[in-house]
Amino acid sequence: MIYLDYQATTPLPSEVFEAMTPWLKDYFANPHSAHRPGRAAAAAVEVARDQVAALLPPEGRVVFTSGATEALNIGLVGAARSMRGRDARRVRILLPDTEHAAVRDTALALRTEGFDPVLLPVRQDGLLDLAVVKDALDERTAVLAVMLVNNEIGVIQPVDTLGLMAQGAGALFLCDAVQGVGRVDLPAEADIIAISAHKIHGPKGIGALWVRNGIDLPPLIHGGGQEGGLRSGTLSPALCAGIGVASRLMAERREADATHVATLHARARELFAGWTLNGSVDHRYLGNLNLRREGLDAARLMADCRDVAFSLGSACASGSGRPSHVLRALGLSDAQARSSIRLGFGRYTTLDEIERAAEIINRAAQAQE
Repeated sequence: MIYLDYQATTPLPSEVFEAMTPWLKDYFANPHSAHRPGRAAAAAVEVARDQVAALLPPEGRVVFTSGATEALNIGLVGAARSMRGRDARRVRILLPDTEHAAVRDTALALRTEGFDPVLLPVRQDGLLDLAVVKDALDERTAVLAVMLVNNEIGVIQPVDTLGLMAQGAGALFLCDAVQGVGRVDLPAEADIIAISAHKIHGPKGIGALWVRNGIDLPPLIHGGGQEGGLRSGTLSPALCAGIGVASRLMAERREADATHVATLHARARELFAGWTLNGSVDHRYLGNLNLRREGLDAARLMADCRDVAFSLGSACASGSGRPSHVLRALGLSDAQARSSIRLGFGRYTTLDEIERAAEIINRAAQAQE
């Protein structure tokens, strides 16, 4: 099997697995217990916290969560409620129409609390029009939430500029950095950042929320008061160790990974020359190729290419039968959206795998003509 679905999840390196194993097998104590085994587990958690923090901006704190979805819910709901608590006029939540469902659906759900989510249109290349954002930001805005790297089309938004714009309007800036952390520079002006372990070669079931110093968020989960009272619940030292080592490896291998991915990207573009790229050519993460071929039945293509693992879009929306909201936001028709595939590759993908996958996919696509 050739694995080309890195946006859905990434392979777990042996270094991460080995770091987790002792905390699953022998050192099983609760990290919130006061006895010696508990303190040892707590120390492992803090080592991991420092490793994750090294990937993120200074002057903030790292809160462990069950994953990015929980982190984004805590961050967005908490930021919205906090801002309205300070100024009752601030009820608007601005976000691109292409945001991940973890942000998009959370913002829309906040309507029941009197908030006003505004889905900002994107250009045909998937990028926000800064003039549109500027016009939307005003004294009613509580939060501007923008994904760093889009999970479906790989487009990199101008988050540094957007963060400054939010700051100028007195709003908080939340960034979903799940697909970009350790690969793309994070926005220096962000107030809240969410990441997920399994998108950076870590284990599933853990993520992190970074909150800038001085920002107070109300908790969504109540209980034992863990994680500074923001996220109650017993932490898994094994999962924490996993995200910690994965974060360290992302930092250590960033340059080598980027060079490798660029090589794979260049070869893939040659091999899929007859396909159209969805999203910006220039402002994108190179490990994400969202391609379309007119008249293609992408679902049938996937069934015909059983030795290649790729995607039709977000894994979170797979099986829904609906065309991708991201591709529709670019102006693509339902038919064009359904003729699109996503190829994701990275650290452990080989050039030979890219070449063999292209041969299999192209042959199956041509058979539909």
